[in-house]
Amino acid sequence: MEQFQDKKLIYIADDEYSIREALKAFLESADFDVVPFETGDDLYTAFQEKPADLVILDVMMPCTNGFAVCKELRRKSHVPIFMLTARDSDLDYQTGLDVGADDFFTKPVSPMTVTMKVKAMFRRIAYEREDALLNHETSK
Repeated sequence: MEQFQDKKLIYIADDEYSIREALKAFLESADFDVVPFETGDDLYTAFQEKPADLVILDVMMPCTNGFAVCKELRRKSHVPIFMLTARDSDLDYQTGLDVGADDFFTKPVSPMTVTMKVKAMFRRIAYEREDALLNHETSK
Protein backbone atom coordinates (compact mmCIF):
# COMPACT_ATOMS: atom_id res chain seq x y z
CA MET A 1 0.00 0.00 0.00
CA GLU A 2 1.30 3.44 -0.90
CA GLN A 3 1.45 5.40 2.34
CA PHE A 4 -0.18 8.60 1.10
CA GLN A 5 -1.91 8.69 -2.27
CA ASP A 6 -1.35 12.41 -2.81
CA LYS A 7 0.36 15.29 -1.07
CA LYS A 8 -1.71 16.27 1.96
CA LEU A 9 -2.65 19.87 2.77
CA ILE A 10 -2.36 20.99 6.39
CA TYR A 11 -3.65 24.28 7.82
CA ILE A 12 -2.09 25.67 11.02
CA ALA A 13 -3.58 28.53 13.06
CA ASP A 14 -1.49 29.91 15.90
CA ASP A 15 -0.93 33.52 16.88
CA GLU A 16 2.71 32.76 17.76
CA TYR A 17 4.84 33.16 14.64
CA SER A 18 7.66 30.93 15.95
CA ILE A 19 5.29 28.01 16.58
CA ARG A 20 3.63 28.37 13.16
CA GLU A 21 6.98 28.46 11.40
CA ALA A 22 8.51 25.56 13.37
CA LEU A 23 5.52 23.33 12.67
CA LYS A 24 5.48 24.43 9.03
CA ALA A 25 9.18 23.61 8.60
CA PHE A 26 8.89 20.15 10.16
CA LEU A 27 5.71 19.25 8.29
CA GLU A 28 7.06 20.48 4.96
CA SER A 29 10.22 18.43 5.51
CA ALA A 30 7.89 15.43 5.86
CA ASP A 31 6.48 16.31 2.41
CA PHE A 32 3.20 17.94 3.44
CA ASP A 33 1.82 21.16 1.96
CA VAL A 34 1.35 23.60 4.84
CA VAL A 35 -0.49 26.91 5.01
CA PRO A 36 -0.08 28.90 8.24
CA PHE A 37 -2.60 31.42 9.61
CA GLU A 38 -2.35 33.94 12.42
CA THR A 39 -6.00 33.50 13.45
CA GLY A 40 -8.57 30.77 13.48
CA ASP A 41 -10.93 33.04 11.57
CA ASP A 42 -8.47 33.23 8.67
CA LEU A 43 -8.06 29.46 8.71
CA TYR A 44 -11.83 28.93 8.76
CA THR A 45 -12.33 31.27 5.80
CA ALA A 46 -9.64 29.45 3.80
CA PHE A 47 -11.11 26.06 4.77
CA GLN A 48 -14.48 27.08 3.36
CA GLU A 49 -12.82 27.89 0.03
CA LYS A 50 -10.43 24.94 -0.02
CA PRO A 51 -10.69 22.28 2.71
CA ALA A 52 -7.45 20.98 4.19
CA ASP A 53 -6.68 17.33 4.91
CA LEU A 54 -5.75 18.13 8.53
CA VAL A 55 -6.02 21.20 10.79
CA ILE A 56 -3.85 22.28 13.71
CA LEU A 57 -5.47 24.94 15.94
CA ASP A 58 -4.15 26.93 18.88
CA VAL A 59 -6.76 27.31 21.62
CA MET A 60 -6.04 30.92 22.63
CA MET A 61 -5.93 33.22 19.61
CA PRO A 62 -7.18 36.70 18.83
CA CYS A 63 -10.76 36.91 17.57
CA THR A 64 -12.40 33.48 17.63
CA ASN A 65 -10.71 30.94 19.91
CA GLY A 66 -9.58 27.52 18.71
CA PHE A 67 -12.41 25.66 20.46
CA ALA A 68 -15.04 27.67 18.58
CA VAL A 69 -13.23 27.21 15.26
CA CYS A 70 -12.92 23.48 15.91
CA LYS A 71 -16.62 23.24 16.66
CA GLU A 72 -17.51 25.06 13.42
CA LEU A 73 -15.14 22.91 11.36
CA ARG A 74 -16.59 19.77 12.90
CA ARG A 75 -20.11 20.80 11.87
CA LYS A 76 -18.97 20.88 8.23
CA SER A 77 -16.24 18.25 8.01
CA HIS A 78 -14.67 15.10 9.40
CA VAL A 79 -11.19 16.61 8.89
CA PRO A 80 -8.68 15.51 11.57
CA ILE A 81 -8.13 18.38 14.02
CA PHE A 82 -5.22 18.73 16.45
CA MET A 83 -5.41 21.34 19.21
CA LEU A 84 -2.51 23.24 20.83
CA THR A 85 -2.73 25.03 24.19
CA ALA A 86 -0.44 26.84 26.58
CA ARG A 87 -2.69 25.86 29.47
CA ASP A 88 -2.15 22.40 30.91
CA SER A 89 -5.57 21.65 32.34
CA ASP A 90 -7.87 18.67 32.15
CA LEU A 91 -10.74 21.06 31.40
CA ASP A 92 -9.01 22.33 28.22
CA TYR A 93 -8.27 18.77 27.17
CA GLN A 94 -11.89 17.71 27.79
CA THR A 95 -13.28 20.78 26.03
CA GLY A 96 -11.08 20.16 23.00
CA LEU A 97 -12.22 16.57 22.69
CA ASP A 98 -15.85 17.53 23.34
CA VAL A 99 -15.86 20.03 20.45
CA GLY A 100 -14.38 17.47 18.07
CA ALA A 101 -10.59 17.54 18.30
CA ASP A 102 -8.77 14.32 17.50
CA ASP A 103 -5.62 15.04 19.48
CA PHE A 104 -4.38 17.64 21.95
CA PHE A 105 -0.87 19.01 22.59
CA THR A 106 0.36 21.22 25.43
CA LYS A 107 2.88 23.96 24.63
CA PRO A 108 5.77 24.03 24.40
CA VAL A 109 5.08 21.51 21.70
CA SER A 110 7.65 19.38 19.92
CA PRO A 111 7.28 19.92 16.15
CA MET A 112 8.75 16.45 15.64
CA THR A 113 6.09 14.87 17.87
CA VAL A 114 3.32 16.72 16.04
CA THR A 115 4.76 15.60 12.69
CA MET A 116 4.87 11.97 13.84
CA LYS A 117 1.26 12.18 15.04
CA VAL A 118 0.19 13.75 11.73
CA LYS A 119 1.85 10.91 9.83
CA ALA A 120 0.17 8.37 12.11
CA MET A 121 -3.23 9.99 11.54
CA PHE A 122 -2.87 9.86 7.75
CA ARG A 123 -1.60 6.27 7.96
CA ARG A 124 -4.65 5.25 10.01
CA ILE A 125 -6.98 6.98 7.54
CA ALA A 126 -5.29 5.18 4.64
CA TYR A 127 -5.60 1.81 6.42
CA GLU A 128 -9.29 2.43 7.13
CA ARG A 129 -9.93 3.31 3.48
CA GLU A 130 -8.06 0.22 2.33
CA ASP A 131 -10.06 -1.97 4.74
CA ALA A 132 -13.32 -0.40 3.54
CA LEU A 133 -12.37 -1.09 -0.10
CA LEU A 134 -11.42 -4.68 0.70
CA ASN A 135 -14.65 -5.23 2.63
CA HIS A 136 -16.64 -3.70 -0.22
CA GLU A 137 -14.93 -5.96 -2.78
CA THR A 138 -15.44 -9.12 -0.70
CA SER A 139 -19.14 -8.33 -0.12
CA LYS A 140 -19.88 -8.35 -3.85
